[in-house]
Amino acid sequence: METIFSTADLRPVVAQWRRRGERIAFVPTMGNLHDGHLSLLQRANELADRTIVSIFVNPIQFGQGEDYAKYPSTLQSDQEKLARCGLDVLFAPNLRDLYPGGTEEDTRVTVPGLSTILCGEFRPGHFSGVATVVTKLFFSVQPDCALFGEKDLQQLKVIRRMVDDLCIPIEIIGRPIIREADGLAMSSRNGYLSAAERSLAPKIHQNLLAARAAILEGKQAFRSIENNAIASLREAGFKPEYFSIRRTADLEEANEADNDLSILVAAWLGKARLIDNVQVNADGD
Repeated sequence: METIFSTADLRPVVAQWRRRGERIAFVPTMGNLHDGHLSLLQRANELADRTIVSIFVNPIQFGQGEDYAKYPSTLQSDQEKLARCGLDVLFAPNLRDLYPGGTEEDTRVTVPGLSTILCGEFRPGHFSGVATVVTKLFFSVQPDCALFGEKDLQQLKVIRRMVDDLCIPIEIIGRPIIREADGLAMSSRNGYLSAAERSLAPKIHQNLLAARAAILEGKQAFRSIENNAIASLREAGFKPEYFSIRRTADLEEANEADNDLSILVAAWLGKARLIDNVQVNADGD
């Protein structure tokens, strides 16, 4: 595995692969890697001749008071994990490489609509930061396909819409959530949880499963299901931002006539902001 720290050094490597007609897969990350990230790399190795993983903690997707300065940096252990998984290149650009003009007045990419609901309501500007850095990484790496986990379903939707709208010739592939044995979705931010909080954290997934069961039973209105889940999480010690039943296609609020649904949640537990979701087909298929 080779580690490359600049776009200028990466492009000749990619160009050589292109001349050989090799297919390139890309997994963008912010590091502090866990098995969820590594599952993306495993699938990327199956889909392509060459694989690139990036590690870059993107400042412009963090809001005021968020954890940018404290986000864990674990480059050496990440390199060791990636090398064992058959990665070709780790791309670890520095801030100046991706933001040569600085981060205050740089060009931004914004996906309207999708970026202002759910997490976007509570993290203004977050998805513009995501769309901007992913666009920069796509132009640096020039992959045939890019893989993202479905834990951040809204992010996946934003990136797919951005790629379609900007006619970027990259296939976006979503991959299932990887969970701990007790159901907690794997996340780098799980490391912020105390031992007591970690024992409570699976209640997020438990409430999602209960909401899915209630939808399939068809005995409660969607708003009632959402309110019950929020009350349950608050009682357990969480500070929910939202618990929402949405149409999977566009993440707009769903009603009882919709069948292809996603239930999404964001909630604080101590210093950790946890997100998760489950899918449900309300017609029973």
